[in-house]
Amino acid sequence: MTIYNFNVNDKNGNEINLGKYEGNVLLIINSATKCGFTPQYEELQKLYDKYFEQGFIILDFPCNQFKNQAPGTIDEIQSFCQLNYGVTYPIHSKIEVNGENTHPLYKFLKDNKGFEGFDKEHPLAATIEKIAASEDPNYKNTSDIKWNFTKFLIDRKGNVIERFEPTKNLKDIEEIIQKLL
Repeated sequence: MTIYNFNVNDKNGNEINLGKYEGNVLLIINSATKCGFTPQYEELQKLYDKYFEQGFIILDFPCNQFKNQAPGTIDEIQSFCQLNYGVTYPIHSKIEVNGENTHPLYKFLKDNKGFEGFDKEHPLAATIEKIAASEDPNYKNTSDIKWNFTKFLIDRKGNVIERFEPTKNLKDIEEIIQKLL
């Protein structure tokens, strides 16, 4: 099974099959507009611009499950991202990444790549760890998404290659993207 077996809703609520992205390297993220990691939109857009012509696509799924940091409609979220960060990559309908309403795509992603820890060097790592521990003392041992801007890297064949927590340096992610392209 690959991610091409899954359907998602685009920003207009239309169901699309991820097979439409077959042959591309994908970075799938759960995002939020009111988060300490929100400035990553700018870096992500730069990656998208730099590698799009080589077959790199970012698929963004806003998620309001982490302290309600993705409020508003999908149109408001897209407008915010375009106006503040110049985002042009596909932003999809809001999604749930944990719990009983976890989207099947995210269940698949988490089943393929579990949580491996936060980058301790990142200035927000201690804060996220504290929040995660307060919500689930066993958080280190589950594959649940811990916070906004968790990323999954998918190869050209639809296989889950890597999972990156929001504290992972995007320069390190870029090196792995380059190898897949």
